[in-house]
Amino acid sequence: MRICQLALAGSQHKLAIKDWDLASQHWALFGSSGSGKSLLGEWLAGLYTAEQGWVENLPEPVELVSLAEQQRLLELELEQDDSDFSQVQEFGHSVAELLHSQSDDPSLITTVVGQCDLSPLLTRGFRQLSTGESRRLMLALALLKSPRLLLLDEPFAGLDVEHQQQLMTLLEEVAKGCQLLLITSRDEELPECISHVALLDEQGLSRTFSRQQWLNNPEREQLTRLAQQQAKQLTEQLRSDAPEQAEQPLFSIRNGRVSYGGEELFSGLDWQINPGENWQVSGPNGCGKSTLMSLISGDHPQCYSNDIEVLGYRRGSGESIWQIKEQLGIVSSALHLQYRVSCKAIEVVLSGLFDSIGLYQAASLPQQRLAMDWLALLGMEELALLPFKELSYGQQRLLLIARALIKQPRLLLLDEPCQGLDFLHRQVVLSALERIAEQQLCQLVYVTHHQEDCLPSVTHRLSFSEHGFELV
Repeated sequence: MRICQLALAGSQHKLAIKDWDLASQHWALFGSSGSGKSLLGEWLAGLYTAEQGWVENLPEPVELVSLAEQQRLLELELEQDDSDFSQVQEFGHSVAELLHSQSDDPSLITTVVGQCDLSPLLTRGFRQLSTGESRRLMLALALLKSPRLLLLDEPFAGLDVEHQQQLMTLLEEVAKGCQLLLITSRDEELPECISHVALLDEQGLSRTFSRQQWLNNPEREQLTRLAQQQAKQLTEQLRSDAPEQAEQPLFSIRNGRVSYGGEELFSGLDWQINPGENWQVSGPNGCGKSTLMSLISGDHPQCYSNDIEVLGYRRGSGESIWQIKEQLGIVSSALHLQYRVSCKAIEVVLSGLFDSIGLYQAASLPQQRLAMDWLALLGMEELALLPFKELSYGQQRLLLIARALIKQPRLLLLDEPCQGLDFLHRQVVLSALERIAEQQLCQLVYVTHHQEDCLPSVTHRLSFSEHGFELV
């Protein structure tokens, strides 16, 4: 495969590739958020039209697995939801129905179900799946098309450790009969079959490397140092004095239990977040981590059937949900998926001050200046007036992080906050979160599946497993 004289124009960036010979090799593609990585993948998959250029010897069929495609499937499922009329809660098509919509070959479906570990999920509706479970389904749907070119845009995002390892093994097997183009921001996500690396910058295709040349590239250390400098500026935007510590716990749940349709997700959870504590929550896909975060925020309906206190308010005691939300900052895949409204980038950041999805009231001039300050700290001030939907997934996630931090919350709920971020911005965010935790600027509840994303200042852990949970 060879890409020639390519010119792609997105809403806020352009991508140019004069000549790139991928031969039959397996490639990884690195680049900053907004550099056009995902745009290139969508063009190769036939989802985007180029201003000029062509590709020679394109292996077909081509399949794309991406967070954006996952979001599109969710929106399609929501469009078909008529629960408002039927009064019956719907969860979308089941995993089995979605698989059979792509293939009528029972043998192939059985093979792919095993490869992607979907057997326990076949009767689940798409909207019941966790982020990691949805990622495995999206890969399975692509594999059912028997692609000769498989485009994988951040395929490890949202997967627990066990399924990350399973995917690494699976890609080695898939690579024997299919060319891979892996779009990623993490060196540790390079399967052994990846032999070459390409780097995109604002000008387009910058350089290509052999695998070993990339891993020995000194620029990676320079990016880490730059990220630490930017993180320092980011945290200086927050208050410099540590807030007064309240005496009561910020959150507590007693004998917590969540179930769906008679199937228990977890039960018997006794947990509280005391003043000064920062917690990391870990566990396999589907164990209840994101559910727990939504119990804290009040976005889960079963928060009122549990014995829960948040920031001094007991759930179900007549408290205003807005009294609690004004003290919470939230970043999650669920929020990202819900943020489907039409609004500008600056309005996304401003919405954090009003705890809304979208902006529905006029912001004051000081509030607008504050939002622009946050955009500037993230290097996104030029994007302020662009529509949220037209930005890359990584840029959208950065805006949601700024949305959570702008009001300087007492409790920051972070469910895989670095998902979709490029190397530089991931290091900026992680360094900023470490400074926030270390200086007690606010307290964190932090979910991640990546060991390299763990924060040294987070010393308390809640670990879910198949057999229950453990507090450390």
